Amino acid sequence: MSGVAYLGIAICLEVCGTISLKLSKGFSDGMWTTSAYVCYGFCFWALANALKSLEVSTVYAIWAGVGTALIAAIGIVVFDEGISAVKVASLLLIIVGVIGLQLNSGMHG
Repeated sequence: MSGVAYLGIAICLEVCGTISLKLSKGFSDGMWTTSAYVCYGFCFWALANALKSLEVSTVYAIWAGVGTALIAAIGIVVFDEGISAVKVASLLLIIVGVIGLQLNSGMHG
């Protein structure tokens, strides 16, 4: 499997882990707590595999940026969190930054 594929898996698992943390209610719900641990464990496994063939600076920036943008969007849509022009503009800047990093790094993975 390619490094880019592992990075995609790591991002998905990180998002699922963060949602599980929210639903765990401070680790008081055992099912969601377990889900968070499992998701983050496999997330770091996938991230480590991505780093075998991709640059650490680019991988981390993409992982963190895409994860942040997805969680913010999910927070707005699913958890009814507030939205503002500044929040939308900031999320768009994250997305533009991730695209720029990808174009600059020549990720082939």
